[in-house]
Amino acid sequence: MKINPKFQLHTVVGEHLLLLQGKSGGDMTRVMAFNESSLLLWNTLHDKDFSLEDVVKVLLDNYEVTEVTATSDAQRWVDTLRDNGVILTE
Repeated sequence: MKINPKFQLHTVVGEHLLLLQGKSGGDMTRVMAFNESSLLLWNTLHDKDFSLEDVVKVLLDNYEVTEVTATSDAQRWVDTLRDNGVILTE
């Protein structure tokens, strides 16, 4: 998988935000705020091809969490970004 290069992370007043453009005709633009761990994952993986295992490794290397917790959090991060078109799967 890979982060879609059309998305840019913005920092506004100390908040890290990703703008999700809505579909024309009805949906509005949404904003996704990144917490510290989401920002770490974004900064580490944004210009690379990566797997779920790579996401888990970043979390395990940087936080004192179990592998089960890291895997669950990694899956949630990937699913959320994929569902919003931010992560491309090949």
